[in-house]
Amino acid sequence: MRVPLSWLREYVDVATDATPEDVLAALVTVGFEEEDVHRFDITGPVVVGQVVSLEAEPQSNGKTINWCQVDVGEAHGGVRGIVCGAHNFVAGDKVVVTLPGAVLPGPFPIAARKTYGHVSDGMIASARELGLGDEHNGIVVLSDLGIDAPVGTDAIALLGLDDVAVEINVTPDRGYAFSLRGVAREYAHATGAAFRDPAERDFAELQPGSGHTTVVDDVAPVRGRVGASEFVTRVVRDVDPSRPTPPWMIARLSLAGMRSLGVLIDITNYVMLELGQPLHGYDLDKLAGGITVRRATPGEKMTTLDGVERALHVEDLLITDGSGPIGLAGVMGGGTTEMSDTTKNVLIEAATFDPTTIARTARRHKLPSEASKRFERGVDPLIPFVAARRAADLMVELAGGTLTDEGGALFAEVFVPEIELPADFVPGLIGVDYTDEEIVRALTTIGAEVSDADGGWTVIPPTWRPDLTDKWTLAEEVARIHGLDRIPSVLPTPPSGRGLTAHQQGRRRVADALAAAGLVETPAFPFTTEAQNDLHGSATGAHLPSIRLANPLDGQAPYLRRSLIPGLLQTAHRNISRGLIDLAIFETGVVFLPEPGVEYGTDDVPPLGARPSDETLAALNASIPPQHRHIAAVLTGHIAPRQPGRPAEPAGIVEALDAVRVIAAAAGVDIDVVQSERAALHPGRTGSLLVAGEEVGYVGELHPAVAEDADLPGRATVFELDLDRVLTLASGRVVAASLSTFPAATQDVSLTLPADVAAADVQAALAEGAGALLEAVRLVDDYRGDGVPEGSKSLTFALRFRADDRTLTAAEATAAKLAGVEVAAQRFGAALRD
Repeated sequence: MRVPLSWLREYVDVATDATPEDVLAALVTVGFEEEDVHRFDITGPVVVGQVVSLEAEPQSNGKTINWCQVDVGEAHGGVRGIVCGAHNFVAGDKVVVTLPGAVLPGPFPIAARKTYGHVSDGMIASARELGLGDEHNGIVVLSDLGIDAPVGTDAIALLGLDDVAVEINVTPDRGYAFSLRGVAREYAHATGAAFRDPAERDFAELQPGSGHTTVVDDVAPVRGRVGASEFVTRVVRDVDPSRPTPPWMIARLSLAGMRSLGVLIDITNYVMLELGQPLHGYDLDKLAGGITVRRATPGEKMTTLDGVERALHVEDLLITDGSGPIGLAGVMGGGTTEMSDTTKNVLIEAATFDPTTIARTARRHKLPSEASKRFERGVDPLIPFVAARRAADLMVELAGGTLTDEGGALFAEVFVPEIELPADFVPGLIGVDYTDEEIVRALTTIGAEVSDADGGWTVIPPTWRPDLTDKWTLAEEVARIHGLDRIPSVLPTPPSGRGLTAHQQGRRRVADALAAAGLVETPAFPFTTEAQNDLHGSATGAHLPSIRLANPLDGQAPYLRRSLIPGLLQTAHRNISRGLIDLAIFETGVVFLPEPGVEYGTDDVPPLGARPSDETLAALNASIPPQHRHIAAVLTGHIAPRQPGRPAEPAGIVEALDAVRVIAAAAGVDIDVVQSERAALHPGRTGSLLVAGEEVGYVGELHPAVAEDADLPGRATVFELDLDRVLTLASGRVVAASLSTFPAATQDVSLTLPADVAAADVQAALAEGAGALLEAVRLVDDYRGDGVPEGSKSLTFALRFRADDRTLTAAEATAAKLAGVEVAAQRFGAALRD
């Protein structure tokens, strides 16, 4: 909300020496966020001048310019010669002259310069050049604005161009602050300055008369609330829409962020900003019969003021006459009855609409407006009569109209429920020892009615504060009015037994370990295509059920992911396209795994205004597909760059398996690798990851065709694990192994065996046979060539033996090794290689 200070001073006593920063600081103390300060980008000298003479001079380019002699006052050099291309003025007119040294919005500095054969010693300004509107067909003639000021008068102050506005951020629960009335009241709360309510008028003069009563025919109210509870109309006849909007009003509207659109529309916008009540003006002569407020019918359409034909929804609330829809209630008027340059008689509308209805309509049609912004936050139900009369008075004053006894009003009883506030509730909640007097004073200051009750008070909030609904919101108001700085900064003591769950701790431990190992975490959006889900979500690439979003952010990726790999591939491509080609990235995130044959989702969405029942919540939870947390990574490029004396080291399966082992150590499990196949991975370079014999993921090199489709140059290695399942299979708390003080005995063994036997199976057999003395076993060589029979291979393993209570002898280590070889020989026909 932008608040011009000259306007603010009309309703609250702001010190004459208060700066915009001072005003913002005061508003911050009552809970508003400061945004900015807005000024007209114009500096003087800009003065009132009077045209002494002008000579029309045709030019060779077809234009005709006026060579003018303009008196700007003795203090500014007397009569100056100025070239002007406009023709809407005559000798004797008083105009706005920008003299050399002035700077107009743009910035556009003014200087004496030679043009059209003359030295133009300044410029006669138009409204657009001054920042007072879009009119550029002629210069500003002060008599047209009803201004007669002495020559040489400072035109910046005269036209209100020296005003300044402060901008604050208004939270959704404080819609009353979208008005000068609301901000002025809050400034009074902050400073104690006297507040003058512009809505305080004798109710007798607010009666609208008769002849234009509105009918509300809402057969399908949203949540049982009728779309329009109040509808006030007033009629002003014989207006002159050609009259100029006064400069002070244009300046205020401009600083408030609104363009001047003609005196009639400017008046309705001005009153909306002043009182917070949106208004609409109809050309009375274009209305066909009486006004009816109703919901749209199926298939109905209307054209709004922006010239767009809109297909209406049956929840949309319409303003209609005999011809059909003439406005989207509370959002935007229709084009058929809008006020124009030919309007003579105006019907002013001020209404109270259901906030939910207006909010839904504005979002449905992607049509946010200043009116909808206020209605959806709640407008004071007692203000429509005041606003309609205020707009009518301004049309009489500024547009020459006549206020008639015509009009109408749809009344509604305004009922604000009482709130019980126990005496000890506010101090107990806020943590400040407020006295009873302070609590009552704070609540009466904001406009609430407070009466004594047993053990506390009964409070009726003011009508302009629909956000005050319970004792908690009242407590917040007490804290706000008396200063949030009174609340002590004390950290709460957490109750025992709370904290992260074992799975949460495990997820953090795994992610931290991967990051410490050099991988970079890169979260991605959980949206993908059905083809990507099929390719990466299953081993065979067969079609699997996927969840399609009803309203996807990206129409080309409307499905929730079954795998993290597609998002990581997009991230890798984006980085490579920016020159970052050596990547080791990972993500932990949720995947969505719907079960075949099960229908997910529901059209039965409960209303937002009430807590759903347990049965409804259970049905909603049942409509959600299983969600598992996975961890995945993509490695491509090099793990070490080329250096003097050392070639670059490409990332591959080894590095991916190292990352998997990091995850295993952090999770507290042993992960085994078994060769397998997957549709998205390279044949022969793919493995399944197992924990306690259960498959929990896979690792492998991306298939060249898949890498090419992902625009990844070279090789890329990936892995993905079901992290939730890995942590479930973990034995419990991860305990660091004890370090033995006895030395290790190391031996190697080379075995010849059939080529189709998996090295992992042989390693497991060696470990089983070697027994408890074997501390570690690792494959170090896989040889197939000369010296090895055809169809066979030679596997070399490095074994490390250690005892906890003694130093092993070479004979003990050899015996353990041979025991392992014996098991491998029995299972796979392995033989020691000579």
